[in-house]
Amino acid sequence: MKTYKLLTPGPLTTTDSVKKEMLFDHCTWDDDYKQITQKIRRELLELAHVDETEYTTVLMQGSGTFGVESVISSTIPEDGCLLLLSNGAYGERIAKMCEYHRIPCIHIMQDYDKIPDKNEAEKALKEHQEITHIAMIHSETTTGILNDIKSIVELADKYHKTFIVDAMSSFGAIDIPVKEWHIDYIISSANKCIQGVPGFSFIIANRKKLTDSKGTARSLSLDLYDQWAGMEKDGKWRYTSPTHVVLAFAKAMEELKEEGGIIARGKRYTHNKDVLIEEFGKLGFKAYVDSSVQGPIITTFLYPNDKFDFADMYSYIKERGYAIYPGKLTDKDTFRIGTIGEIYEEDILQLTQIMKNYMESRGLK
Repeated sequence: MKTYKLLTPGPLTTTDSVKKEMLFDHCTWDDDYKQITQKIRRELLELAHVDETEYTTVLMQGSGTFGVESVISSTIPEDGCLLLLSNGAYGERIAKMCEYHRIPCIHIMQDYDKIPDKNEAEKALKEHQEITHIAMIHSETTTGILNDIKSIVELADKYHKTFIVDAMSSFGAIDIPVKEWHIDYIISSANKCIQGVPGFSFIIANRKKLTDSKGTARSLSLDLYDQWAGMEKDGKWRYTSPTHVVLAFAKAMEELKEEGGIIARGKRYTHNKDVLIEEFGKLGFKAYVDSSVQGPIITTFLYPNDKFDFADMYSYIKERGYAIYPGKLTDKDTFRIGTIGEIYEEDILQLTQIMKNYMESRGLK
């Protein structure tokens, strides 16, 4: 089988050593396996700059969406109401969750190339006294925009609201002082910036807020409190755990530390992004998001002209060792390139040369 590298926001290209961890078959009842789970939970708290006495970690089977839906459906009470700030498809997915679980939701939708407006959010908080929770996306990979969660934290504090952050594609690459910023729930996934593989999400939760949510869950399998209660006892997952994924993630955590932690990894990703935008700019590609709010995870590029054929370009690039993403916008023709995972400057330069060759071969430049 011909292999290729993933220039995507996760799943992403992992190291061979992470992949090799999955060759071992572990029994979920073994104490040593449960200890691996507990070690992961503790180390995630360290990455979030929080203490075990005030925060806790819950690992949840499934993709990142499962983790987000677990928080949304398990922590907002029947008489609660969510203020949702969105500027992309992943924020809109939370609105869909609220619809399914019949959770009242005040949804402020922003243009995809702009960050949520703090003034609009405050206006909604003043007008809707029923709001109990606020949720937003940190890195919205629909476009690659990086939202200003700190400004919304200030509102959550001011109006005494529970604050939920979907940090799916940022946690592990962008330093987030969870306690300092008074974030109550922050959600991410094994296959993002920590560079593991798909199979579980994780939630770092304010311990008191979580324990107070007991009995609120609207789903059995996504019951956040019950998942935590069992895991807190001895590290045992409630239902079948993704053993191979857990082992790979434990190795990925080691490698994150070896690289120099969140700051060092974020620096590498940012450099990848900067080189990508500069080099693709020379080929005539313009980034969709303004540089002031462009995140380091994925970049959306506009088509250079109406003759540009994404499917043809995608096949050309994939045959030469890289896979990218189509655009996720409905009003503009775009494509997306991720700069995370086991990807370095040489990969970006190689991709640029491949794209240059493609453009020339198709008479586009």
